[in-house]
Amino acid sequence: MQRAKQGSPLEGGAVSCLDVPKSTQTGRMMSSLPRKATSIAKDAAPRRFIFLLLDRFTMLSFAGAIEPLRIANRVAGRQIYTWKLAGEGGIEATCSNGASFKLDMGLDEIDREDTLLVCGGIDIGRATTRGVTGWLRREARRGVVMGGLCTGAYSLAKAGLLEGRKATIHWENQDGFLEEFEEVKLTKSVFVIDGNRLSTAGGTASIDLMLKLIAADHGEDLANTVADQLIYSSIRTDQDTQRLSIPTRIGVRHPKLSQVIQKMENNIEDPMSPADLAEEVGMSTRQLERLFRRYLNRSPKRYYMELRLQKARNLLMQTDMSVINVALACGFASPSHFSKCYRSHYNTTPYRERGTQSGMPGIGTRLSI
Repeated sequence: MQRAKQGSPLEGGAVSCLDVPKSTQTGRMMSSLPRKATSIAKDAAPRRFIFLLLDRFTMLSFAGAIEPLRIANRVAGRQIYTWKLAGEGGIEATCSNGASFKLDMGLDEIDREDTLLVCGGIDIGRATTRGVTGWLRREARRGVVMGGLCTGAYSLAKAGLLEGRKATIHWENQDGFLEEFEEVKLTKSVFVIDGNRLSTAGGTASIDLMLKLIAADHGEDLANTVADQLIYSSIRTDQDTQRLSIPTRIGVRHPKLSQVIQKMENNIEDPMSPADLAEEVGMSTRQLERLFRRYLNRSPKRYYMELRLQKARNLLMQTDMSVINVALACGFASPSHFSKCYRSHYNTTPYRERGTQSGMPGIGTRLSI
């Protein structure tokens, strides 16, 4: 990949990558775009984004953030956004799928008016080095707006920049994040804007955040036109949650079954008995058993155990909590019982599971996107 040059698509240029003469190219593109979306203030200075690409960052989240900016420039017919790619060392960054990007800068001082977005991904604990946290703190003291894409919120939290703030992170990393950063008000939203701190849950959530920022900068018409160009027909807000609804996830639309599963998910550390769960939704224990057998082909007790073991695995792979504390956090009274159940489900022990992780444990080691 070539190093970004001023005026190129990588630097926020208004041109397309189509291999046609610039004058012809611009005319063809603009003729197909709604005129109402191009009424941008001519004297508005371009807003610059600095993308901090951490080692093994997620390409999808990065692309979902940078492409709306490129398209906004194309729709506006001029540069209303520019950007630079930054990283420790200032030479090259490699994402989780193996693709490499040439960087424009290292951890250098940026303008106070810039917006800094931390692009995280796999093994974010290791990627968040002392150099990175130090740089984030320095720029935060200067008043720079900062955001974390995918697991990038971990880096901001590690630098102490999310204390008392609302934030979000990919749902698979929430268990480990909550254990390490109790002072952060973690939500399950697609994205969060809390003052000058931004965060997204990963995947396509970056698109939703950027469309929100574009709308705030230049109006809803431009944001909607950019969404149309992306074939993005359903723009989510910060009120939308990351995961599919329980009925969609389990493939069953039964209100009482969904209610029971929701209660299970909300009570992992102190599991409820099948009798209490049944009473909560107004049915007998026998009816509850039949409901789970019919739709999920397992007992309520077994389903609940799988949820608890799934959280335990997340904590083992994302935090440095002791196995005993992981057991307690997932509702197991004794380490021996926890180990027995874990082995039965995952065919390995909790100790061996942790031993399979190279280097120190760190949130994001299991990031699936």
